[in-house]
Amino acid sequence: MKSFSRRFPSAGFTLIALLVIVAVVALLAAILLPWLAGAHDRSRRIQCVNNLKQCGLAFRIWEGDNNDRYPMDVPVTNGGTKECTTGAETYRHFKVMSNELSTPKILVCPNDDRAAAADFVHLNNSHVSYFVGLDAKETDPQMLLAGDRNITGGGAPEKGVLKLVPGEPVAWTSAIHNHAGNVGLADGSVQQFTSSGLFTALKNSGSPTNTWRLALPE
Repeated sequence: MKSFSRRFPSAGFTLIALLVIVAVVALLAAILLPWLAGAHDRSRRIQCVNNLKQCGLAFRIWEGDNNDRYPMDVPVTNGGTKECTTGAETYRHFKVMSNELSTPKILVCPNDDRAAAADFVHLNNSHVSYFVGLDAKETDPQMLLAGDRNITGGGAPEKGVLKLVPGEPVAWTSAIHNHAGNVGLADGSVQQFTSSGLFTALKNSGSPTNTWRLALPE
């Protein structure tokens, strides 16, 4: 009887200790998992920002070699993409900068479900996560140069071109960054915006009579 009584409390203590450990592990998981998920998403957004910074640098280098004009303002015969600004050929604006971009991998946001092209020869819209601001100029530093493709405006895109007017509706969809997004400006900077922040930035960055055209990689 004494032998049993000595073993029983030990067994009871072990069971209680196990339950406590399970409870602590569950509590830690409840605390840490959302934080880890958030950290993972933040890491991907940072990588997206870095991609757009490299794209912005590529645009500026290309511009410096082409009389201070971006590819969208240079005829095809001179190595630009001016004739490709009325249709859904977003990838062409990046493709002409293959030397400046170095790798097509930076054209895909890590939060996007798209895969990078193996090389620039095989690049097409399905390998691109970012829009291109067809009217961007260095002389207007706050114009949209490139950014996440999950952007919407007051109207539907026409042949892959979305038209935006400062003061009219503009927002992000839930895709890629969940109602948020990154935008590279003509001055080379990259901004992270919520939908409301994007609306305010667009409203304050130009004349209400401006119509800005974005080539979407549809």
